[in-house]
Amino acid sequence: MFTEFKALIVRSEATLLEDAIGVASLMVILVAGLHLPSLI
Repeated sequence: MFTEFKALIVRSEATLLEDAIGVASLMVILVAGLHLPSLI
């Protein structure tokens, strides 16, 4: 299982950074959306 996971990371290394940026931006949008009602 570990070798399959390692092979998956090696194959998708080019898009790994883009995926991480996408996940981080979604988390920022989620946190902002949850805090928005308390600001208004």
